[in-house]
Amino acid sequence: MIHWYAVIAMIVSFVGAVLSFGVFATKRGPNDFSILPVVATAVLLVVQVIIMIVAPLTGNPAEGDMLEIWMYMIVAVALPIGTGIWALVDKTKWANLVLAVMQLAVLVMTWRMLVLWFGTPSGF
Repeated sequence: MIHWYAVIAMIVSFVGAVLSFGVFATKRGPNDFSILPVVATAVLLVVQVIIMIVAPLTGNPAEGDMLEIWMYMIVAVALPIGTGIWALVDKTKWANLVLAVMQLAVLVMTWRMLVLWFGTPSGF
């Protein structure tokens, strides 16, 4: 896991949550402001999977339990894909609230993976 990359993923998740909450507050259905950050989060997480496969081979092994890290990663990747598809089907304002909560969940899960990978809360 690369520290700065995980921080970028967390920032994108936070911005996506704020945008989704904003669109929810306007009482509109999902639009580009709430769907595109979900796509960006999903792409960042898929690249993170590749990084997590390659990192131990290049001398960056995880300090924590690999099973726990991979379970977090599998769920973190599944969340934006599942909720993104659901938001495209359900065009109510509530879809934006679900997207916002999902983004916050992915942010927390990414933070937890970072802590498990490096063994310290800061990642250093």
